[in-house]
Amino acid sequence: MKKITVIMSLVLIFNSCIISARTITGTVYDVNKKPLPGVNVMVKGTSKGAITDLNGFFSIAVNDDNAILIFTYIGFIKEEIKTGKSSNLTIILTEDIAELSEVVVTGYGVMKKSVMTGAVSSVRSECLQSYSDMSYDMEYNNEGYATIAENGFKDPKQAPLSTFSIDVDAASYSNMRRFVKNGSIPPSDAVRVEEMINYFDYDYPQPTGEHPFKIIYELGECPWNKDNKLLHIGLQGKKFLNKEVPPSNLVFLIDVSGSMSDENKLPLLKKAFKLLVSQLRAEDKVAMVVYAGSSGLVLPSTSGCEKEKIINALDLLQSGGSTAGAAGLKLAYEVAKDNFMKDGNNRIIIATDGDFNVGQSSNEEMERLIVKYREKGIFISVAGFGMGNYKDDKMEIIADKGNGNYSYIDNLMEAKKVFINEFSSTLYTIAKDVKIQIEFNPAYVAEYRLVGYENRLMADKDFDNDKKDAGEMGAGHTVTALYEIVPVGGKDSYSPKLKYQATEPQPAKPGNGEFATIKFRYKKPDGDKSILMEMIIPNKTVSAAQASDNFKFSASVAGFGMLLRSSEFKGENTYDNVIELARSSKGSDNDGYRAEFINLVELAKHL
Repeated sequence: MKKITVIMSLVLIFNSCIISARTITGTVYDVNKKPLPGVNVMVKGTSKGAITDLNGFFSIAVNDDNAILIFTYIGFIKEEIKTGKSSNLTIILTEDIAELSEVVVTGYGVMKKSVMTGAVSSVRSECLQSYSDMSYDMEYNNEGYATIAENGFKDPKQAPLSTFSIDVDAASYSNMRRFVKNGSIPPSDAVRVEEMINYFDYDYPQPTGEHPFKIIYELGECPWNKDNKLLHIGLQGKKFLNKEVPPSNLVFLIDVSGSMSDENKLPLLKKAFKLLVSQLRAEDKVAMVVYAGSSGLVLPSTSGCEKEKIINALDLLQSGGSTAGAAGLKLAYEVAKDNFMKDGNNRIIIATDGDFNVGQSSNEEMERLIVKYREKGIFISVAGFGMGNYKDDKMEIIADKGNGNYSYIDNLMEAKKVFINEFSSTLYTIAKDVKIQIEFNPAYVAEYRLVGYENRLMADKDFDNDKKDAGEMGAGHTVTALYEIVPVGGKDSYSPKLKYQATEPQPAKPGNGEFATIKFRYKKPDGDKSILMEMIIPNKTVSAAQASDNFKFSASVAGFGMLLRSSEFKGENTYDNVIELARSSKGSDNDGYRAEFINLVELAKHL
């Protein structure tokens, strides 16, 4: 009888737990009863969130009848709704007239009234911008992005070699996601196509030989130009279990200036770093440096087993003051140097919106400081937060020059991806100064174009120069690069008549010849001399039906990036084509990142 009573009690407790959590659904409209896609829905006081679909529909789990939902959308007044006992809600958002009135359209663009120094007397009609442009300027007009001049096609008879540094950063993808979910198409310079491609993992085989990564390739039909081919090249870094990763000497360098007060900055940062702390081992050490008007050490180097002490230090952080970023960086390097682990991973992780506006703040000065310590074995990774005054260009330089990764964290799920799912690859470098050089055979290739990697291009002669810095690979990282190929005799094939060199291609046997030769150079994490790998790519094209999911999904992401950039090379691509290709190659998608990508494309299609 007692056993039955205990069982019944457990059943009642279990049922009460189920009942306490319920799902709220609803639809969000504007005052004209038009559905609003891309509205952010958050459960107040939690990290739970959702986004409305193309029909304005949302679904979100709440714990009790007292839950409050927060609805935010650019250009509309924020609404807070208590759920009560309702299971289905209809929400009407009202345009924020006050916000719109702070914007004035001038003959040169859009300015806020607060920054205008004189009256506006007239406006030329051709200079008027759409509301979407206005909303972008209102929210993001102080963000900084490096200019990208898109790669064009090259003739292998004149430029037989294509040389570039690898890039495993993925900040551009999550930053793009932030724009799209907030109802805007990102500025073209914020879209780095290679980072969008490399945001995703691909099903590449693990390396088995002496090298820490494996090379794969696939030559198939180009989805956005049926007359061309697409060459897919992939690298798979060797995976390590957490227990196999060397001990880490970490320094958290945290921006606590006044610009970090927003909910998606310091509060989100604290939650993100707590996830990282949860992964630390006893042999790992963490110190914490903060900077605002001045810099200071708030936590000396502490064992990873003292998690409560580290988390308490995070909880005490508050924002305020100006941003003396350079002073904080100098102090962080000193702390890392004082606790240096000879056979370990010595790394600074800087978390900021990148707005270094006091002190030593020029890109050149920051670069020299970072390179100095990089050569001493102290690397640096960057985690970007926030919007409005976000300085993507500075953070990209810091990570590139510091032999580290650059991530943009727009929500707690992205923090989980970076600091838990990709923990070892985020923190442990298995190969540095990784360079790729491809020589195309003009017997088969009339023209080629590297998709993305514009800010990673290298001079051909620097491939063999071990003094030239290049990209790094972390444990388990994948790197993917795509080339669009115009085949000899193809529709877009162009052969100039040159005076001083032979233009006739060397004879080759179709289907049996060498399409290209690919070379890789890399150094061991503590090495100074590079190691060369080389592979022949045969002239063998797979049909669209035979193409792998790796090939098709990476092509869909590249196509989306080109659409966002309004690229002149987007060919016949459309949002519908991208969605169809991505759906056909989604695969198992255990973490849901590919499904989210498809939803983003569907949302961007209607922006």
